[in-house]
Amino acid sequence: MTDLVFVFGTLKEGFPNFTTNRGKRVAGEFVTVERYPLYLVGERFSPWLVFSAGEGERVAGQVFEVDQAALDAMDVLERLTEADGYRRVSIAVERVDGESRSALSVQAYVKAPEHFRAADVKAGPLSEYTMAHAGLYRSRSTVGRANGGIELGG
Repeated sequence: MTDLVFVFGTLKEGFPNFTTNRGKRVAGEFVTVERYPLYLVGERFSPWLVFSAGEGERVAGQVFEVDQAALDAMDVLERLTEADGYRRVSIAVERVDGESRSALSVQAYVKAPEHFRAADVKAGPLSEYTMAHAGLYRSRSTVGRANGGIELGG
């Protein structure tokens, strides 16, 4: 059994955490049907898609077909079991570069609105996470080393 996952940030093809994404890319470029706020947050400049439909922008991203092992790897990266981690939810996206505009139901990693209230926002709301944004991103291990081995949340 496979799932469709919408990735909007570091898990996109060519972006910093793509090596964790073991899925098969679905052809095309996609945007969320609903508007969602996308921000760069914290000293790591992490992309946060806040689960607050109707706010922000229609967010651009890629869709991947993933098996359970690939989904599990993404869940670990996105810290699903941690209190301050992402949540995986079902949202709708549509392809914007082809003839077909029918909505697809996909999984996406989002932050709860209550986590956002205390966030250190660096940029946003955005409609797309770009390579320029990815250039600002710092991995959790990089930040941990820069802070004397202490890993910070987020």
